[in-house]
Amino acid sequence: MSAKDYTAKSIQVLEGLEPVRKRPAMYIGGTDTRGYHHLLWEIVDNSIDEVINGHATRVDVTLRPDGRTVTVSDDGRGIPVDEMPKYKKSALEVILTTLHAGGKFERGNYFHSGGLHGVGSSVVNALSEEMIAVVKRDGAEFKQAFSRGIPTSKLRQVREVRGHGTTVTFRPDAEIFGDKAAFDSAVIRERLEGKSYLHRGMIVTFRDETLPERTVFEFRHDGGIAEYLTKVIAERGKSTVPPGSPGFYLERNDLAGKGSGGVRCEIALGWTEATDEHVKSYVNGIPTGSGGTHENGLRAGVVKAVRNYISTHELGPKGVTLAAEDIREGLICILSYYLVEPQFQGQTKDRLNNPEALGAIDGAVRPALEQYLNENKTIAEAVVARIILAARAREASRAASQAVIRKTAVSHRLNLPGKLADCASTDPLESELFIVEGDSAGGSAKQGRDRRTQAILPLRGKVLNAEQASTSKVLSNKELQDIVSALGCGFGSEFDPEKLRYHKVFLLMDADSDGHHIATLLLTFFYRHLPELIRRGHVYIAQPPLYRVDVGKETFWALDDLDKERIIKGLRAGAKPSIQRFKGLGEMNPETLKTTTLDPKNRTALRVRIVNEIETDRVLNELMGKDASARFRFIMERAGDVDELDV
Repeated sequence: MSAKDYTAKSIQVLEGLEPVRKRPAMYIGGTDTRGYHHLLWEIVDNSIDEVINGHATRVDVTLRPDGRTVTVSDDGRGIPVDEMPKYKKSALEVILTTLHAGGKFERGNYFHSGGLHGVGSSVVNALSEEMIAVVKRDGAEFKQAFSRGIPTSKLRQVREVRGHGTTVTFRPDAEIFGDKAAFDSAVIRERLEGKSYLHRGMIVTFRDETLPERTVFEFRHDGGIAEYLTKVIAERGKSTVPPGSPGFYLERNDLAGKGSGGVRCEIALGWTEATDEHVKSYVNGIPTGSGGTHENGLRAGVVKAVRNYISTHELGPKGVTLAAEDIREGLICILSYYLVEPQFQGQTKDRLNNPEALGAIDGAVRPALEQYLNENKTIAEAVVARIILAARAREASRAASQAVIRKTAVSHRLNLPGKLADCASTDPLESELFIVEGDSAGGSAKQGRDRRTQAILPLRGKVLNAEQASTSKVLSNKELQDIVSALGCGFGSEFDPEKLRYHKVFLLMDADSDGHHIATLLLTFFYRHLPELIRRGHVYIAQPPLYRVDVGKETFWALDDLDKERIIKGLRAGAKPSIQRFKGLGEMNPETLKTTTLDPKNRTALRVRIVNEIETDRVLNELMGKDASARFRFIMERAGDVDELDV
């Protein structure tokens, strides 16, 4: 558009709720499934604000049979329905149709609240095909309907009733989110149960009408976040340090902060055998998935308390420096923080920005945790021993990583594993690495590959189980060391994805139980020590056939027994197939391996993705961890599904 054409007529003013429909991501973070569910969280959090401030005791959520319509009800005061003279509309209509309208700007109405922007309900209304609000108060029931932010009926008194509360039913707009968008009942259930831990004594129910039996889940957890900590630790499948430790719990209602009091926190934490740190934080009942100043204060307080304890009792190890990351390794914590004027980063409230929160939480945690450690010497000594072990493992990992890096190529060709048959290309975007089971299979793969873009690294036997071995032991393993050297991207803290030499890494194993076991061992190694390769989509599982089925001049390749049966059933009547079962990749001639498994035009490969890190962590721990009983249960539960065993 030229300057001549760019005039006042080019300026568009969006009024009412038009900005929300024009740019929904500004208000709910996006129009994906996360944004879709954010609409529900806005309405649920309004009801929970009534609970937080002592005006309600329960919240009920119902997912309707279509999976897209949801109802949220509470027994709070009920949204005001009297007329606002300035707007000549009821307060209910103004709240649901006007941005920055609500009862949370005036402190006397809500002392603690998760929503202070006054846009939540109106945004949900703007992005819904239909919204129906029902209010019970002053001895009567009132009702009004809306669509896409515009009233479709007037507020009317329906009947006389007892009690009070608000019920909101809405269906997100398919024009915004698409026809296939729907609520995930498992996500709703998990979120609501988490809310019940945060607010002791509150009753939360979830009625799932998408199920045939229309199941009702009721949550009430009087143990609060101390009970929540136990649940989270159990879900992650890691034992506490020491085993059976109840963990540390703190509740403070007198923290310093802006405003006249009302700043408080509740914290439950403990150490586990996990190798990562896991913090679930909330502000005024809202999950802060991206953390913020309150989480920073928590971490600072924990590190200072432990350092003080170690220093006071002269427990510091010789020759090892304890880093903050060592102290926090294996830490699992639930932090619930309440303050009068939270400053969230954006409407989705993922991160807290209040600067005073850091000092308030730090000042609360440090002395209380230090006192707890002093009063529980057995627990304290086990935690310190675990921290020292983490520090030694970190330093060993660093030394081993540096040793590996020194062995990796200065250029594209130097110091690579001797058994690696590298490709000619130096462009990682087109280069592929096939990690192959056995030297014989490696020989066939080397002959059948595209030498310009495909590299072959044969392995001998089953590699080390990375779930049960220390980091230093993993890196001293020749087979795994060769993989790291071939990839060229480093390891641990020295990992650099820009140095990755192959953007596609295929695990090519025999299509039998031994092959599946080796693939699982390698996936465990990648997940525990090079997880970013999986997250970035670089890791694949090749799919070599288990059977060759010849019918006349036609040849079919079957991945497994089910695939073979499917092929046979699809043959014409009277056909007599000749079936060959490959005992391993080494039995395939190079041309067959190329045609079925290596050639990008014909091959089938599975890209490895992490859908749920918590569930993945649990399954890997059960399958590959030291606890044989968990593995036994896993096998026995699935024994009935196995028709044939390779022996």
